[in-house]
Amino acid sequence: MNAIIKTQKLTKQYGDTVAVNNLDLEVLEGEIFGLLGPNGAGKTTTIRMLTGQTKPTSGTATIANHDIIQQPTKAKQQIGVVPDVSNIYEEMSAWDNLIFAAHLYGVPKIDREKRAKEFLELFELYERRKDRVANYSRGMKRRLTIAAALIHKPKLLFLDEPTSGLDVQSSRMIRKLMKELNDNGVTIFLTTHYIEEADQLCQRIAIINKGQIVAVDNPEKLKASMGERQAIEISFSMSRDLEAKLKDLRCVNDVSILGDKCRLRVDDASEAVLSLVDFARENNLKIISINTLKPNLEEAFVRLTGLSPEVMKTEIESVKKKEE
Repeated sequence: MNAIIKTQKLTKQYGDTVAVNNLDLEVLEGEIFGLLGPNGAGKTTTIRMLTGQTKPTSGTATIANHDIIQQPTKAKQQIGVVPDVSNIYEEMSAWDNLIFAAHLYGVPKIDREKRAKEFLELFELYERRKDRVANYSRGMKRRLTIAAALIHKPKLLFLDEPTSGLDVQSSRMIRKLMKELNDNGVTIFLTTHYIEEADQLCQRIAIINKGQIVAVDNPEKLKASMGERQAIEISFSMSRDLEAKLKDLRCVNDVSILGDKCRLRVDDASEAVLSLVDFARENNLKIISINTLKPNLEEAFVRLTGLSPEVMKTEIESVKKKEE
């Protein structure tokens, strides 16, 4: 399979700050490729370089075999870009936004209205096509932004935090649309703070930290890199003041409290379940639920970046606030 994106030692420096450092990356035609990393890791800077919004300090990159520095126009013709903040014109209608975007992208006049209708129907916006975008919900604006980026039918779509700040229903619709677009041959380059989203959507994922790629693989192999570590998630009828007691159990290596649940790191899950049943009986507790867990993508992310789940949660919330 051919690489639609290829970078070699791609670097971006702002003064003494290196935002992206010697990035070597290949994205294959037809895949959904995810770029994960904490705030400030270099995700958006990478997209800005690949889409021609900012020039690299050094290194090279090609889009569909077109050099982004030597052949910027040809490279840009292959891509659609959905930035982290919607860039549509709110004083205009959805229809006029798409017709204008088609004009900017050089879509032949004879095809503009046909494509506008096609994408408004695909994104379930056709009935509201004449309404001012200012009256749209956040999810509708996001869908229209993606439609505008697709109006010239690019081979490659860049999505920077596409579901950030959206409600559950809108997020599900965006993810469904991404899968449909990919099924129809569009390669998708996705950045997201939502690790579960990347796990659901991406065939391969790169994790970037402090401007450098620390891992590239498919989600299942990244999870497998955690080894055979086992975890148990348990909920008791009372969850206060249990952390220290659970840590004292011989079979438990570590304890974290997640809402009303306790997540335990153990060496032998079978032995640990028996000990927990005894623990509940001795402390007059009722076990509400108990599950054994396999390593997940979040754990691989935390190990590779050194970022705790609590900090990751704070960063996700900060992105949501930025969208409000």
